[in-house]
Amino acid sequence: MNTAARLNWFKLVPKSFDAMLAVSGSIESSTLGKVLLDLVFTRVSQINGCAYCLDMHVRDLRRQGEGWQRINSVPAWREVSFFNERERAALGWAESLTRLADSHDERDAEFAALKAQFSDLEIAELTVAIAQINTWNRLNVAMRVPVAAKALD
Repeated sequence: MNTAARLNWFKLVPKSFDAMLAVSGSIESSTLGKVLLDLVFTRVSQINGCAYCLDMHVRDLRRQGEGWQRINSVPAWREVSFFNERERAALGWAESLTRLADSHDERDAEFAALKAQFSDLEIAELTVAIAQINTWNRLNVAMRVPVAAKALD
């Protein structure tokens, strides 16, 4: 498999890259909390196969004190008791919005779960965050942004 980078997109379109960074900055200052966001970003990056973002957000989770068992269980969050109802609602919404064509029937149930755990502002912030990580994933996968080989703790 060829893993060579294709294009350095962030240098070719710096205005777009800066705009993406500005949106990401607004997400980071949201009311959602970094752990919840990184759990969502990890799950979306797993679904999309974005090695760069997956590596970054797993490392962020570790820096925040998250253990390997919980991190390794993100793909199976429905099957374990390691995630609270708020995290479950966010992960369900993230999967629904990432797999748009696959989950039309479930979107109302996923939204109802969100409404039980999040304010309208938080739902809007979470939805923007999910859209943003999907955009980062697509750009980084398309351009094969490389992942540096370095040890995880």
